[in-house]
Amino acid sequence: MATHHAPAKNDDGGLEVLSTSDKNSGVRTVRIHRPPREDASFLPATLKGLGITLRHFAKNFFRSRDKGDIETIAYPEEKVPYPERNRGLHRLMKREDGAVRCVACMCCPTVCPAHCITIIPAETDDNGIEKFPAVFEIDELRCVVCGLCVEACPCDAIRMDTGIHAPPVEARGDGIMTKTKLLDLGIRSTATQGGEGANWRRPGADRHGQDDE
Repeated sequence: MATHHAPAKNDDGGLEVLSTSDKNSGVRTVRIHRPPREDASFLPATLKGLGITLRHFAKNFFRSRDKGDIETIAYPEEKVPYPERNRGLHRLMKREDGAVRCVACMCCPTVCPAHCITIIPAETDDNGIEKFPAVFEIDELRCVVCGLCVEACPCDAIRMDTGIHAPPVEARGDGIMTKTKLLDLGIRSTATQGGEGANWRRPGADRHGQDDE
């Protein structure tokens, strides 16, 4: 037999206990308070969002273009200046003889998160270099401009410091930078090939770089 109690709200305020059982205190009858009908409708939220959109539209439409603070510009006729740290398109650096500096170590396509770099290595005995890139392509439409390829390159073969924006293309294949295009943007690298080598530590320093006493 159930014993009726006066309605009482729980701590969350959303449930109201109507009755509990004498035999099993865990069994109870509750009433769930539903939100008002106007709060459950999407119409007020939709009207509120449309109001914000119309307010911004009217603000930009009737604002004078002579103030210089227009958020939307007529691109590509109008362009904003790029920041100083803008990277731009990639370029391949050259050796003293004008050949590509890349040794096809595959570090840049391995670290690339967008998988936009394609390298097909080929072997050569010229100047003691074992491999060179027979094919070096970068899909600039997939590139996320993270710069990890530049950081991973051990021989300063690829850079992203041209400051040139990727040109618009109509066909997807035209957005791929080939080895020839990358070399046309590159110059002779003055970096030391391979760095200072294994003996880069100061004379008399231990393996942790500390001077021996």
